[in-house]
Amino acid sequence: MRPERLPLTAYRLPLTIHSFTESHSRVPFVSSSFFRYRCALDPSPGISEMSTSKQSRPRAGSSAPVAPAPYTSHSVQAGALKLHYLDYGTAGRPPMLCIHGGAAHAHWFDFVAPGFTPNYHVRSLDLRGHGDSEAVDPPAYFYKDYASDLNKVVEALDLRDFVLMGHSMGGTVCLLYLATYPGRANRFVVIDSSWNLPPERLALLRDVGSRPGRNYDTQEEIVERYRLRPGESFATREVVRYIGTRSVKQDADGTWKYKFDRAVYATREPFDGNPLWDKIKIPTLLVRGDHSMRITPEVHAQVKERCPQAELAEVTRSDHHVTLDNPQGFIDAVKPWLARQG
Repeated sequence: MRPERLPLTAYRLPLTIHSFTESHSRVPFVSSSFFRYRCALDPSPGISEMSTSKQSRPRAGSSAPVAPAPYTSHSVQAGALKLHYLDYGTAGRPPMLCIHGGAAHAHWFDFVAPGFTPNYHVRSLDLRGHGDSEAVDPPAYFYKDYASDLNKVVEALDLRDFVLMGHSMGGTVCLLYLATYPGRANRFVVIDSSWNLPPERLALLRDVGSRPGRNYDTQEEIVERYRLRPGESFATREVVRYIGTRSVKQDADGTWKYKFDRAVYATREPFDGNPLWDKIKIPTLLVRGDHSMRITPEVHAQVKERCPQAELAEVTRSDHHVTLDNPQGFIDAVKPWLARQG
């Protein structure tokens, strides 16, 4: 039985070591002996394979609520595209760059940034077609496009010896970036990602992305309907509303819609990232939520065959959206690992 959900302020857990839908519209649940997945009319980043096995593993819990970090908004040129990013500070410290998942945006890291700014200069990027970055017409939302943009941003900001952190689809983008453009990042944190989506889920994403999105009369209406998907998020109502408010924009006719370009889903490509792990030579941490079955111990073992230095951490009271479900637990899992890397 699933444990009762507690508000973030009630989390007092021991340390042991993209996205949204309208609340009323779901595609029916599908399962098989190998995987199960859930999709909504507007599914979230990284609808991914879910194993049925669970084993005892190191866990990190939450010790205190976390307020969103203050930030400044900036833009950076990536070729012909203007991309938006958030800068949480602290200038002069080693850089950290955070990459969100599909249909999400840079604010996915607002609640975990405060745990890292004392030691790092933390930034969070809006990928092309997401958040406040420019969209691409005709659509070009392949992993190689995201990775190329990421390389241009890293060079434009002159990031060196930096921590690269990616959630969901963003983790796969980071994996491809590191395999293709090695040499600048020195630590890699992958958060609840899947790097080989099967054809069934790709078909669902493309089907959803090919449908026209709904516009809403008021900002309040669309934000009120905002939900984190996939999974059953543990994020507080306040956190979900905070993210929802930053996920929408007003159209020219005065109505409101989601910021991300639906072609992000409509053009999602088949991609097998497993061979890329052979090329990852820097310290790597895989982070999973204890209620998510994307990065299982079995998946971790497969990664370690190619990338022996890859470690696994589990954050309690979390599903797919770990940085929102349990921000302090995420900080407690990642910060000591970073410290151990020197």
